[in-house]
Amino acid sequence: MLPATLSSAAERGLLHPEWAAALAPAAEAYARAVASLAEEPEFLPAPELVLRAFARPPAHTRVLIVGQDPYPTPGHPVGLAFSADPAVRPIPRSVANMFRELHTDLGITPPASADLSAWAERGVLLLNRVLTVAPGRAGSHRRRGWEEFTDRAIAVLAALPQPPVAILWGNDARTLAPALAGTTVIEGVHPSPLSASRGFFGSRPFSAANAALVAAGQEPVDWSLPEDTLF
Repeated sequence: MLPATLSSAAERGLLHPEWAAALAPAAEAYARAVASLAEEPEFLPAPELVLRAFARPPAHTRVLIVGQDPYPTPGHPVGLAFSADPAVRPIPRSVANMFRELHTDLGITPPASADLSAWAERGVLLLNRVLTVAPGRAGSHRRRGWEEFTDRAIAVLAALPQPPVAILWGNDARTLAPALAGTTVIEGVHPSPLSASRGFFGSRPFSAANAALVAAGQEPVDWSLPEDTLF
């Protein structure tokens, strides 16, 4: 089970202490979300991965990519939005579409794994709005407190002296644009197979994010991933 408080989660190494302090105003929302998990026979991802997006300090974040909630298939979610366990085959179709656009945009060879942890290491915060889900029931843990908790995280990022570039795909993520006023926001169609053909393909979000970083005097993100070729 997840620790009941952010400070205890930080003590166990489940999130960075700077995030624990910055998220303190959302401690009640966190506690409410965690308490609701006690009523669940099982939830995803594994407890030690739920707060994984916050493993590095806020200032480490150069690009924010917002997702909805974890994959509801056991063995798939890893605590980072869109990312999946390296063993997952076939890779989620949204990620395959992201890799297709990455290849079109930057010429990067699409990998066979949906493990995006290399992006996280380079300053890309892959944040789901809702951090847990019931197996087989997408969206099942909405309105339990997670949205308030992640809203606070987004506010923390927006207030940084050098806020990250935000990539908001789909209508749900795009509702966050007002909270990111004053930052560079790249809005677009969700990479889901239901919508990708309606504007995601050809949108070139990765090069747009890098151009915004360079314009702000920062280094661009290395978007490459291990090259076990997908297609």
